[in-house]
Parts: sequence; structure tokens; C-alpha cells
Amino acid sequence: MHDIPLAALFITIFILILLSAFFSSTETAMMSINRYRLRHRAKMNHPGALRVQALLDRPDRLIGLILLGNNFVNILASSIATLIALRLLGESGLWMSTLILTVVILIFAEVTPKTLAAMYPERFAYPAAYIYVPLLKTFYPIVWLISMITNGLFKILGIRKGEGAMQQLSRDELRTVVNEAGALIPQRHQQMLVGILDLEKATVEDIMIPRAEIIGIDLEDDWGTILKQLSTSQHTRLPIYYNDIDGVVGMVHMKNILHHHTRGDLSAEILIQLANKPFFVPEGTSLNNQLLHFQKNKHRIGLVVDEYGDILGLVTLEDILEEIVGKFTTDASITSPDIHKQDDSSYLVTGTANIREINRAMKWSLPTDGPKTINGLVLEHLESIPVPGTSLLIDHYPFEIVQTAENAVKMVRILPRLQSKVTHKK
Repeated sequence: MHDIPLAALFITIFILILLSAFFSSTETAMMSINRYRLRHRAKMNHPGALRVQALLDRPDRLIGLILLGNNFVNILASSIATLIALRLLGESGLWMSTLILTVVILIFAEVTPKTLAAMYPERFAYPAAYIYVPLLKTFYPIVWLISMITNGLFKILGIRKGEGAMQQLSRDELRTVVNEAGALIPQRHQQMLVGILDLEKATVEDIMIPRAEIIGIDLEDDWGTILKQLSTSQHTRLPIYYNDIDGVVGMVHMKNILHHHTRGDLSAEILIQLANKPFFVPEGTSLNNQLLHFQKNKHRIGLVVDEYGDILGLVTLEDILEEIVGKFTTDASITSPDIHKQDDSSYLVTGTANIREINRAMKWSLPTDGPKTINGLVLEHLESIPVPGTSLLIDHYPFEIVQTAENAVKMVRILPRLQSKVTHKK
């Protein structure tokens, strides 16, 4: 070794540091590469992606190969640096060679290449796969032995192989991926995708038309009133019932009665004959399941019932689709008919306004895990019917009661969200 020129030793240690940087960077790239993008490119028969995926199918062997090479070149570099120090400075130079080599490896063979690999994993991983595949075949016996010892240690520690494998994304994690897609997915499409993900979380109660707001035909009304209501109705489907909605007979489609109405022979009996059997929806049904039920049963409208069979409200296919694509309206300037902006930057909101719709329209975050309307939200917090002028804070949003009835809040004023909480006062 003493006959080897110093220049050759310096060149050798330079090459070893480059090899160490290669092993360090490719290890980071292989472990941090986007698995879903890798799987997609592998399905598109991308050569580099196919090789990387094959290597990552057995990560224990890949890591064993990388660490085998990295440790070998680092130890060899340390030995050569020690030899150079002895020849130049004697034994007193050993500590200096150790310090210098540590700094050089840390900067040029660890931190810098690993940082670059973490930033651009595909640029490092795909080319490296062409090197690692033959290397793995060449050193397979050694790598296999290392993997066997490692797997044996896992068994002793009670760790089952595969526990650390890539798991499926949860709904919330997938929502985060969609929201962070940036320019890859247009904003409008992001909102639609998030709306689809939220269908499983929301229920028919969140979007239904409340019982008190259901518009239908009361067969106990005089016939002139019924005809006038049919002539002026803005809805294509109407429930028909006796006395109240609990006495529902069926759902009538306006196109089915148009011919009889034109001929003038429409009667209550014909109206009942033309009505379809009502479709009932249990409360608590997720929007995702209800969409499938509508599709399976070829219905577009259903009546939401509680556990006692009492009707709570009405839900339509259009309501569910609006959760995905937004409100169907011809005027894009209309945010919500329940919200009225004031000159002082506050908003007058009707008590019957749906909280989910308010949040969507205003980009607010009012709580939706309890009551479904502003009226219900206020009553839940105050536990009494407030008087006009009552102020309270709900999730950092200042509320002021503007108008009440005997049993409900009719109108509230909501101010922009605050940063700190205060107590409500009268």
C-alpha cells in the first residue's frame, strides 16, 4: 500500500465519495418516490417505473443491497483516508483525517445528494434502477443472507412482514391530495371531487327540504284551489296527500296530468290513479347510498322518515347532485337566497337556512355535526328561545338575533369570524 502514489489514493477516495453519494441519494429517491404515480407509470409500461416497482416489491432486499454498497465504500474511504493521513502527517494526523472525511461525507455524500433526491425522486430512482437490478442479481446470495437475518429479527420482535407496506388512502387523506393538486386539477374539478368524497359523510337529513317547507297537493282542499296550484306549480313532481304530509298518497308527475288538465276531465280520482307510489328514505342514510338507491329503483324523489315512520322532509336526486357540482342556477351572482350582505360587512341569514349550504356559499366553517339549520344551531347553544338583540359566539362567529317567533329564530346577523372566543350576552 505504501507504494501506491498519493494521487491514486486521492482519486480513489474521490470516486468512493461519489459512489457513497450515489447510494445515499438513490436510497432516498427509492423510498420517497410517489407510489401512486409509480404504479400509474408502470401500468403505462414505463421501463424505469417497471424496474423501480419490481425493486420496491421487496424493499428488504433493496435496502440491504444499498446499505451493503454504501457501508462498503464508506469504510473503504475511511481506510484510505487513514493511510493518506499516516503518510502525510503521521499518527498525529489520524484525528484530522477522521474530522475532514466526516465533514466531506456528510456534506457531499449524505445531506446534499439526499436533499436533491427527496426533491426529484423520479430523476434519481429511474436511472438507478438500471444499475440496481444487475447488482441485485450479482450480490444476491449476500443480500439474501442479510434479508434472512433481518426477517429473523422481525419475528423475534413480533413484527409481521408487510405491516409497513403502503396502505390505501382514507377519505380525508384523499381529500387532502385533491386539494393540494394545484394546477394539475382545475379548481372547479377539485370541488366536484371533494363533493363526491363528502357524499359518504353527509346524510339525507343534511340536504333534505324540511317537512314544513314541503310543497304538495292537499286532496281535502276544494278542487278550484287544487287546479290553481297545479297550474302555477314550479315543480315537476308533487306529493299528494290528505290533510298533511303524513297522509301521503303518492307522487304525481306534472307531465302525466297535462293531457287530462288540457281536456278538462282531471279529477281527484284521476290524480290519485296517476300518482306513483311514494318512495321512503330512512333518516341517517348517507348521500352516497341514497344516490345508489335512486339509481337502482329509478326514482328521483323520496320522503325522509324517522324510526317511527313520521315524515321529516323530502330529498331529491337534484339535491344530491348539487352536493357534487354545486347549485343549479342561471345567475352566477346569486350566492344563496338565505344570505343578505349588509353595508357593515355582516350578513343577515334566515333561521331556516341549511348550515352546509351556508358554509359552501360563504366558505365558512360553522359546525355541521349537530343541528342542520341556523335556528337549530342557535337553540342548541342557548338552550332557550332567545329574544331579539341576544348576542352569542358560535365557533368564533359572532351571532346577533334579529327576529324571533314564538318557537324559532327567524333571522340572525352573522359577523366575520373572530380569532378569540367571547361569551354570549343579552
